Amino acid sequence: MGRKINFSVIIFYTGLGLFLINILGILTTVILNSLSKEWYSGAFPKAFTLEWYKYMAKDHDLPQLLFVTFIVSFSVTIISLIIGFPTAYGLARYNFKFKNLLLSLLLLPMLIPPMTYGIPLAAMLYKIRLATKISGVILANLIPIVPFVILVLTPFIEQVDPNIESAAKILGAGKLQTFFRILIPLTLPGIFTASILAIVRTIAMFELTFLVSGPKSQTIVVALYYDAYAAGVRPPQAIDALAVVYFLITMTFLVIALKFVSPTQMVFRVK
Repeated sequence: MGRKINFSVIIFYTGLGLFLINILGILTTVILNSLSKEWYSGAFPKAFTLEWYKYMAKDHDLPQLLFVTFIVSFSVTIISLIIGFPTAYGLARYNFKFKNLLLSLLLLPMLIPPMTYGIPLAAMLYKIRLATKISGVILANLIPIVPFVILVLTPFIEQVDPNIESAAKILGAGKLQTFFRILIPLTLPGIFTASILAIVRTIAMFELTFLVSGPKSQTIVVALYYDAYAAGVRPPQAIDALAVVYFLITMTFLVIALKFVSPTQMVFRVK
């Protein structure tokens, strides 16, 4: 029995080590290449430079690209919270007919490939002339992000004792007072976590944004794709520079989210 446990531990740490080495190797190569000058051979560049970052920033109008990326991400997150919080509250507090069906429908946009519903969605947005605009990109990203926010918020609301709300009502608090003074403060960790994760998911949402965005409404992940595969020749170092900027943005938000929440809190209560 003891040998089996030790063998399992060895396999686990070996696999984990290989995975980390692979990720760190790729990441280190991209960062070094974005800073390299005349790196044709050897383990490290002979000289370092920031000229590829300047090239990338000028080529893409980086402030405009970041502005669109953050406007889309924050708008999608705020709208998703406004729609998602009441829905999550209903799922957490009440048992009703077809509740399981509703939960299954909420899971669908996250389980099926975005292209499955993205192409007809993009066709509709082009028809009503919202495609290629920032508003169209926001609408497209709401489809998967609203269910995601609902599913993240629901366990946090479930962890708030309903007796606290009942006590507030007995003491004379109205529905709005109970909502703003009791429920919102007690679920702030969940709201914060859902917000940060929604921002990260929206920034990384490639397929839907790619289908509906135009030259002035593309986010950083779509710009990265065009750098790598669209017509025209760009230095690989400049593409890696944009990849590093994209990586730093997403990792910053992800680290903030993980700092304030335990993954065990994001679990549904089985009823």
